[in-house]
Amino acid sequence: MNLLEVKSISKVYGEGDTAVHALKKVSFSVPKGEFVAVVGESGSGKSTLLNMVGALDTPSFGKIYIGSKDIFAMKEKSLTVFRRRNIGFIFQSFNLIPELTVEQNIIFPVLLDYQKPNQRYLEELLAVLNLTERRHHLPSQLSGGQQQRVAIGRALITRPALILADEPTGNLDTQNSREVIGLLKEASKKYEQTIIMITHSKGIAQTADRILQVSDGEMTDFGRVQDVRGTSVMHGPEWKGDRE
Repeated sequence: MNLLEVKSISKVYGEGDTAVHALKKVSFSVPKGEFVAVVGESGSGKSTLLNMVGALDTPSFGKIYIGSKDIFAMKEKSLTVFRRRNIGFIFQSFNLIPELTVEQNIIFPVLLDYQKPNQRYLEELLAVLNLTERRHHLPSQLSGGQQQRVAIGRALITRPALILADEPTGNLDTQNSREVIGLLKEASKKYEQTIIMITHSKGIAQTADRILQVSDGEMTDFGRVQDVRGTSVMHGPEWKGDRE
């Protein structure tokens, strides 16, 4: 069963000779529980794609379905509620609220939806993320890796169908990067989260289940990682990445 269906999405900025085609009839699907890496050079259109899937921007043409919902057929208020309940976001810059503690940052999306957090699930997340002892700390009292774990917890707390991660290891060292990716993979398996992650790193991309490449607004599906590992897809000039 596919959780996500992207059908002929195009995004055009401007008009006439100055028009920029950020995405060109991109189509793909993602089954429930799959962990997908999206790679591509800076300016290739991958962030634009993530914004479309997350309903943070609207396509010029095409449709996106999450579950059975045509998300851009919804009215703005309904779409806002749907996005809050069904899509979790993890950003490179963490985007934590500095005045709130670890626990308060994690449960913030639940409170924003006028709901009560599931205390048992919260305790489980804190344990999985190794943040139980840090629950009353402020973001300024945490390392970069710990802050990103809080961001992951915030994305997971509403049990969203889909998690979108934009360079989640971009500000982390190698050890913390490994830990964060390990947590995302664990979430994908344990909580059946469908995850789409943008990355510039070959090594990180190879930890996903499947790799998609965006280049000049067009998409190539490289397929399952175990099917392409060791081939020119992984080593050739197609996507060398900005950093390893």
